[in-house]
Amino acid sequence: MPRLVFVAFGRVARVSLAAWAWFAIGCSADGAPSGGETRERSTVNLNSDPGLPSGSFGSDTIEVRATADLPAAGDGTGAFRTTCLFSHMRHDDPIVHPEQAGGSHLHVFFGNTNADAFSTAESLLSSGNSTCRGGIINRTAYWVPALLDAGGAPLVPEAAQFYYKSGYNGIAPAAIEPLPPGLRMIAGDPSSHASQGDIASWSCERDGASSDSIPACEPGSRVVMHVEFPQCWNGIDVDSTDHRSHMAYPVSGECPSSHPVPIPAITFNIPYRVPDEGTDGWRLVSDGYDAAQPGGYSAHGDWFGAWDPEIVQVWTRDCVNAGVDCHSHLLGDGREMYFVGGEP
Repeated sequence: MPRLVFVAFGRVARVSLAAWAWFAIGCSADGAPSGGETRERSTVNLNSDPGLPSGSFGSDTIEVRATADLPAAGDGTGAFRTTCLFSHMRHDDPIVHPEQAGGSHLHVFFGNTNADAFSTAESLLSSGNSTCRGGIINRTAYWVPALLDAGGAPLVPEAAQFYYKSGYNGIAPAAIEPLPPGLRMIAGDPSSHASQGDIASWSCERDGASSDSIPACEPGSRVVMHVEFPQCWNGIDVDSTDHRSHMAYPVSGECPSSHPVPIPAITFNIPYRVPDEGTDGWRLVSDGYDAAQPGGYSAHGDWFGAWDPEIVQVWTRDCVNAGVDCHSHLLGDGREMYFVGGEP
């Protein structure tokens, strides 16, 4: 584990597009370290399967420093979020198809640049660069099915937002427990042929209206995939045979007795820029149903945690439990996460 160095100077309520767009207009400092040499982040990652788009190489350092910025007052919820660049694409799934290289449909990965079929809790926590703000304090692996254009080519997403929130579903912010080390989970149904309700949905950046399938968004704007994860843990297992049974969604405003431990409500928000020809014909690689139906019904996501253990305690306590809004860069304790070389 690297030494932490400071550089001186329903279910889960749907995340609003207004909140998501807050990131897009700029939400933190300029990102350049105060003092010392500024090291530029590489923008090319060669870890993708051959012939597929590659993304950011990420950072191999801890990118945390002191800041005068303060969290915003909460609205009854606590909000911590982070921004991660696209890392790579692989036909791998270390949760559903572990140790089976090429054994899944094509996935788009964010976060840990080493994530592949052979990833474990230990390997993610101890190795790999990170494409997330804050660098290797967050080596979590995040992945979703590839989105294909009308010609079947995989599309490259823009910087994604990953929310960790509290105060929804009747669960008080103060009741939320930190994420257990090594937890992994999936959300959404890759075999779905119809609406998945609040668990998986889409929206257009400029109007925010929820859609069960990929909407026809205005060219030049973004279409956003949303995936919402179960918030209640059984308190024992970090995985299960079906990769779902150890987790549950809240029921009637509380976690069920079988899954009594509330953790932060995690939401993926994956944006794609809409070209002049629009989104007509776009489909997820997992959309294994009649092409005459709209694309996107099979939206789903996987989360394999690898946060620095000290850092996850900090933002849970000072953002999520405190019921304040830490935006997309604050840890809540007088420190901020940044991108080396500046914002993407």
